[in-house]
Amino acid sequence: MYVFFIILALCILYPIFLYNKLVTLRQRVREAWSTVETQLKRRYDLIPNLIEVVKGYAAHEKATLEAVISARSIAASTGGSPKEKAKAENVLSGTLKNLFAVSERYPDLKANDNFLELQRELTDTENKIQASRQFYNTTVLSLNTKIEKFPSNIIAGAFHFQTEKFFEMESTERKEASIAPKVKF
Repeated sequence: MYVFFIILALCILYPIFLYNKLVTLRQRVREAWSTVETQLKRRYDLIPNLIEVVKGYAAHEKATLEAVISARSIAASTGGSPKEKAKAENVLSGTLKNLFAVSERYPDLKANDNFLELQRELTDTENKIQASRQFYNTTVLSLNTKIEKFPSNIIAGAFHFQTEKFFEMESTERKEASIAPKVKF
């Protein structure tokens, strides 16, 4: 009789446990995405200040500055899925690389305290964005794995839990990231 009640209790409690675990994972994914968006907002706020400093030194580099401004606007206004956001962010990252390449042509700019501080802040923000993306992808992996594994897939299906998309780089950015930078003295 006791065995029957123990089995009955397990049959009731285990699905509750699985459901609560799925809800927790889904909330962690949402929190991780919110962290990514917070860091991206920080980046968007820093870029206009950096551009203003560069403008003073590189007035004739208008095309590069306009490309950064345009990419920032598009990335800041892009909503939706992580895939859409990732695409816009990859474009912005590329234009920022061009902006820093412009700074290489202006030794006075590279020595400017405001520029150096903004560059440090942007570098710090980029590192935080990368860490946030990694945390997001880790939590998505946990959620997706739980949704697909038996027996939690039964509970996930019954309560309409859905897998989430990873935040991924575009293939061209992936190729660039795999190429080691050249160092010259």
